[in-house]
Amino acid sequence: MTALRLVGFLALGLLLALVEQPYQALSALGFELQQRFWALPGLVGGAAVHRGGGALLVFAGSFLTVWLAWGPLRGARGGGLPPLLALQQAPSAQQASLLDRLDLRTQLRRLPLMLFTHLGGLTVGIESPSASLGAALLLAIRRRWPAAQPLAGLSLPLVAAIGGGAGLGAAFRSPLLGTAYALEELSRQKGLDLVLPTLLLGGSGTLLLQAVLPQAAPGGQAFAAVPIQWWGLALVITLIAAMAGALFVKVLIPLSGWLAAGLRRRRWWGAALIALALLLIALGSGGLSLNDGGLSLDAALAGGSGGVPATVLWRTLSSWLSIAAGAPGGLMHDTMTLGSLLSERVIAWTGAWHGGLVTAERGQLAAVGATALFAAACGTPVFCALFVFTLQGDPQILPLLLLCSAVAVACAAPLRGTGWNEHGTEGLCRALT
Repeated sequence: MTALRLVGFLALGLLLALVEQPYQALSALGFELQQRFWALPGLVGGAAVHRGGGALLVFAGSFLTVWLAWGPLRGARGGGLPPLLALQQAPSAQQASLLDRLDLRTQLRRLPLMLFTHLGGLTVGIESPSASLGAALLLAIRRRWPAAQPLAGLSLPLVAAIGGGAGLGAAFRSPLLGTAYALEELSRQKGLDLVLPTLLLGGSGTLLLQAVLPQAAPGGQAFAAVPIQWWGLALVITLIAAMAGALFVKVLIPLSGWLAAGLRRRRWWGAALIALALLLIALGSGGLSLNDGGLSLDAALAGGSGGVPATVLWRTLSSWLSIAAGAPGGLMHDTMTLGSLLSERVIAWTGAWHGGLVTAERGQLAAVGATALFAAACGTPVFCALFVFTLQGDPQILPLLLLCSAVAVACAAPLRGTGWNEHGTEGLCRALT
């Protein structure tokens, strides 16, 4: 790699970090509103204030998100990954249509949807939008200046995969995470042509975001290996979470089709009913069903409680509705959160919660549950293990997470069938033929 190309990739990483800052800010705004308007015992300080204002935001934000996603902004609904994935396998004749769906104008149209999504606290994160934004940015540069370094000579599908992986890696301050995602999920082309640019872009973008938007270190507990006496419990959690992950996708795909049919016929009534359902779920959960579940997940990974037992039910319902209704996001953080909450329930059912588990061990088992359900739903074992490892930061647990992730994928794949991203990609390819 020439010096010019190296400098070019590093500069593009800084540009990528700059354009992703609105997504970061909108996500932070959602959490701020969640903590301000809802009582979240054990997770945030202070008493609940203005619960009525929070309820109004949930209803209005949810209604506007769904109404716009199935109306004026229909081209920007969802996380934006199906066009990126379809581009990897589409013939040349279909590439122009897919590139139109991955242009920067689509990302700009997604911003209002993301604003109302996070105002209303719909249960999606910024993972998929960050990846599609990274792909759109690099594709726009490649198409506008095809002979300019550092993207000259790279195929459009490869440019899209590099941008997608780097966009996710920068958003979560982990170039390795973004590279694993590009390798496992986004690209059919492997090797240094994919890995090196993704690491360079994700690395320089991460450095800038760390400087501009620093994040607190996760956890705070002492790190240690998972004791051998809890290996059996980790296996039980893995198997149960794997089945739950497969079920999550099995329900989500037909639900999305049913909601789509209803919203195409009666968009106003459909949006109002979905918004009302999400509001009732928020009231029932005390606000824990809102946003991507980061408050519950962070608490669980640190060895605390992610919520009362019913929280896993509330979050499952809100995740199904939010994703199926077309909110701009994917199922990554949702499934991690559900896995950590399910881990708490398994520990409670087996009596291990009061049976000698220390805080660090509870956090490690929550990470096992988060990884297993996430991997079972998405089918990307290395990426899922690295994502949870990135959030928790415990160096001792990575081998266990990789093992549990592989077991979960192997067990869940025959039951899950078509994955969520595969479903969206297949539907898009059918629409283009």
